[in-house]
Amino acid sequence: MNPIDAHDQALLDAVRPAGWRNPDPAPRYNLVVVGGGTAGLVSAAVAAGLGARVALVERDRLGGDCLNTGCVPSKALIRAGRLAAEAQFAAALARPPAHAPHPDFAAAMERMRKIRASIAPHDSALRFRDELGIDVFRGEGRFVANDTLEVDGKKLRFRRAILATGARAAAPPISGLAETGFLTNESVFSLSANPGRLAVIGGGPIGCELAQTFARLGVAVTIFEVGAHLLEREDADAAAIVQRALIRDGVRLVLGCKIRAVAREAGAKLVHYESPDGAGSIAVDEVLVAAGRAPNVEDVGLEAAGVAYQVGRGIQVDDRLRTTNPRIFAVGDCCMAWKFTHAADAAAKIAVQNALFFGRKKLSSLVMPWCTYTDPELAHVGLSERDAVARGIALDTYTVELEANDRAVCDGEEDGFVRVHARKGSDQVVGATVVASHGGEIVSLLTTAITARIGLGKLAGVIFPYPTQSEAVKAVANAYMRTRLTPPIKRLFDQFLRAMR
Repeated sequence: MNPIDAHDQALLDAVRPAGWRNPDPAPRYNLVVVGGGTAGLVSAAVAAGLGARVALVERDRLGGDCLNTGCVPSKALIRAGRLAAEAQFAAALARPPAHAPHPDFAAAMERMRKIRASIAPHDSALRFRDELGIDVFRGEGRFVANDTLEVDGKKLRFRRAILATGARAAAPPISGLAETGFLTNESVFSLSANPGRLAVIGGGPIGCELAQTFARLGVAVTIFEVGAHLLEREDADAAAIVQRALIRDGVRLVLGCKIRAVAREAGAKLVHYESPDGAGSIAVDEVLVAAGRAPNVEDVGLEAAGVAYQVGRGIQVDDRLRTTNPRIFAVGDCCMAWKFTHAADAAAKIAVQNALFFGRKKLSSLVMPWCTYTDPELAHVGLSERDAVARGIALDTYTVELEANDRAVCDGEEDGFVRVHARKGSDQVVGATVVASHGGEIVSLLTTAITARIGLGKLAGVIFPYPTQSEAVKAVANAYMRTRLTPPIKRLFDQFLRAMR
């Protein structure tokens, strides 16, 4: 963090307190948790709540990416960017756009730091020690045997351990990038002044969220993406809506490109690239790398513990999150493809149950939604059409455009849709994609439908308040119900009603 202000100091006092004294280890722990991000904190808290003797080891800041460099700061900043865009939109409704207020980048960053500091006590060392009864150790933890971890010169013997070492931003092998200097999610939130011109390498969720937000806060942003469009893992038409939104907000896109080099020249950073339109270069003030994550597996002593792993791929686990050492489990970004806070939370509960109580819960049993927090948001759960084809599952697909939703029209947010996939010939929901201003909220209803096996027929009978954008879910359910009115059934209804006249 540079520079440190009062909000940052309050954060550090909670999650990395100066002068912290590690306790004397217990003779043996039911559970030792390595890593104090979401996966580790949930694992430790759940196990302690069940009566286990727990040690929690963290080398840097408790709260991990989510609190310090991920969900919390990014969503606080996204809110500021959305408010700035709404202010421009509101001004345009009644006054010339020239009179619209200008965003204050520094104020938005300070608000983000204040919010982060206010949330930090939930993840604080004092709370986990004093309220939850967990032995909190600060320092580098390394396995020295298959049942022992060493930290700060002290040996922690355990019956079970959970690895929750997380992941870090991965830097692509671009000539001159390291020498020129770059930002990642771990450093971008330390900015206090408008960087002026920003290059974002990577058009995935993190790149898109931050590019749009920074553009809305007055930064000139360019995204460099190797793929033909942004958010390549999502449905193409869903990603296209987000792409249009970023262009609308002033983000420049360089798609299908390869960055050849980054170099300093005349006080700027030059990004040299090749694209389908030819070679070019763009001068920027800062470069933000958002091109993937690398699991943290080095310097933990995994070899001494008999835990198999691959650099770049993570720790090897089975469906019950057990490593190649049956005493040790792993959870979160260090071993899972789902790199989301809510995934780490849900998986941590599985790991604790399986580790301490001989449970047989499976990671594959989870129904996992996710959301990219652009504006509009792009949310998804369950199978996509691409997934279904790969698995040989036939689908019936129902899509309702938001331009048919009264609330979306009133809000000026009609560029989006709700799409639901049902198993062919039935109303069983197996997947959904939502593109809407608050798509992450809407997809939760469809996640519930999949988890609780609530079919479209029952959803059609649910009363939604009018007007709401979530009514698009009912419109999808009604579209399914209309398919049940087959020509033979309609003829029977016609005959019956004629007879009743």
